[in-house]
Amino acid sequence: MKSVFRDDILEGKVAFVTGGGSGICKGIAEAFLAHGAKGVTILGRKADRLSAAADEMKQKSGRDVLAAPCDVRKPEQIEAALEATLERFGRIDIVVNGAAGNFLAPAAALSYNGFKTVMEIDTIGTFNVCRASFEKYLRDHGGHILNVSATLHYAATPLQIHASAAKAGVDSITRTLALEWGPLGIQVNGIAPGPIDGTEGMSRLAPGEMRDAQIKGIPLRRLGTIEDVASCALYLTSGAASYVNGETIVVDGGAWLPGMGKFMTMLGVD
Repeated sequence: MKSVFRDDILEGKVAFVTGGGSGICKGIAEAFLAHGAKGVTILGRKADRLSAAADEMKQKSGRDVLAAPCDVRKPEQIEAALEATLERFGRIDIVVNGAAGNFLAPAAALSYNGFKTVMEIDTIGTFNVCRASFEKYLRDHGGHILNVSATLHYAATPLQIHASAAKAGVDSITRTLALEWGPLGIQVNGIAPGPIDGTEGMSRLAPGEMRDAQIKGIPLRRLGTIEDVASCALYLTSGAASYVNGETIVVDGGAWLPGMGKFMTMLGVD
């Protein structure tokens, strides 16, 4: 997909992207590099996947990519990755929180540890990265924080009580930090992707017939793409969104809108 943005809108910027070794956040990191970013640090728990992604992104963009294996549940690992980023690039302008965990499970069968793990990765991990990047760089220099959320908690999503609760917490973090850190020149916003094609989550959570049914429930009648989400990330971290703060933008083709089911019934569409 050809970008609608100028290829230099992030000229000289440096991004720090958790979950950047695959899926949506890899796409966001690639979009940053394609639009002028000087360098990107990508973080994840799987070192081999991370290294392969960094090599691919370097070759594709001709720019510098640092692979930093990291568990966002461990602040000391985040701090080490931030220090490595500053040593390599000298600055951090954009922080993207995309590390996440999810799986399908009815609440009555979900283990205590399963619920806790998703909360720790998504919600606590997001806070950990925000807090550490604030201390290491953003407090004194300003910048952008972009938290990847979801629409699961806007109404109710069966089989995902853990992820719904975790993403509700992420949205709260976004709003609160936008309020507290805005005076320091730090913009904090979020993106809530809907069903995005070509992601591990989509293949695991909506396989086969579920995928077809999901498309019927989307007003735009298609799945989203990683490029759709990356375009929103570019907007929120560019000068075009210089007065946007504390917002979480939904990128889902209207899929979450609660009246969709009734509307389709009225039209006689199954």
